[in-house]
Amino acid sequence: MFERKKAISNQVEQTNQSAILVIGPSWVGDMVMTQSLFKMLKREQAGVNIDVLAPIWSRNVLKRMPEIRHIISHSIQHGQFGWQQRKQIGLNLRAKNYQQAIVLPSSWKAALIPFWAKIPKRTGYIGELRYKLLNDKRKLDKSVLTRTIDRFVALAWDKNDVRIGQYKSGLDPYMPYPSLIKKSPQKVLKFLKLPSQQPILALCPGAEYGVAKQWPIEYYISCAQHKIIAGWQVWIFGSKKDFLVGAEIQAVLGKNCVNLCGKTTLLQAIDLLALSQAVISNDSGLMHIAAALNKPLIALFGSSSPNMTPPLSRNQQTHILASNLDCSPCYQRTCPKKHLKCLRELKPASVIEILENY
Repeated sequence: MFERKKAISNQVEQTNQSAILVIGPSWVGDMVMTQSLFKMLKREQAGVNIDVLAPIWSRNVLKRMPEIRHIISHSIQHGQFGWQQRKQIGLNLRAKNYQQAIVLPSSWKAALIPFWAKIPKRTGYIGELRYKLLNDKRKLDKSVLTRTIDRFVALAWDKNDVRIGQYKSGLDPYMPYPSLIKKSPQKVLKFLKLPSQQPILALCPGAEYGVAKQWPIEYYISCAQHKIIAGWQVWIFGSKKDFLVGAEIQAVLGKNCVNLCGKTTLLQAIDLLALSQAVISNDSGLMHIAAALNKPLIALFGSSSPNMTPPLSRNQQTHILASNLDCSPCYQRTCPKKHLKCLRELKPASVIEILENY
């Protein structure tokens, strides 16, 4: 009888716990950064349950975030309207009794689901004609909340919270940074026949956004050759789209290089990347994953800005390289001026100099 009463009491307690639905972003790198928001919500609201609605391709990143209770996946493509699918998801979520929804994407479409779900408090930044879809509306001051992580985390607080205005006066040391859980990769090491005795240099030469964020292949090759001579091996990470780039690098480097692009799941890539002694990466989802694994990292910025989406790590061996040309950051997928100087002027010598200390 006592055990039954205890079980009922626990059920009531769980029912009374607040629950928040977070509408996640589409890009993997942005999804990594959302962990800072989840950590802040847990810090601010003891016992809060956090569910995340996110694209199916980012599900594996969310699996490595212990702050999340449930992951609700959808297959709506980036930029797709998906009216009926969004409406059905919203109707299905009404039974979940969420007290709040936090909408991270800035689009009008992203705010539709919590509106249809009748979630009483719908938090997000004003933009793209969604004024009536949100009822906890925030005006984004980009001069104060300069980074994407700042904009995410500020949504954990009341819109009048004094901490929002303190970002420029030293709040960052108290910011909870992403820290993904890593697991033993022994099975995938055996399956892919990967040696792990030598030090590993991880290369992440792809960028889902576009070629304007991709450091030249020959520069990656120069850096990798330097470490191979020093007794290291090279693993190349990326999606199926990056396979040909990885193959081109591997063809030059030979047997001491393994092209893993398209051969691993995102979960496997996380665990294998955790084995590396150093990572060279474009501004990409893998860059943010490497930072969240606290790896020594050299992050290369071209068309994007490290002032907005830097690798989030307190590892002192994290280095950010950017040319800071007059035409950058342009945030374009391809170089509007056709020269890609922002990346071509980041010479391999500067990266090799940093690698010498790893």
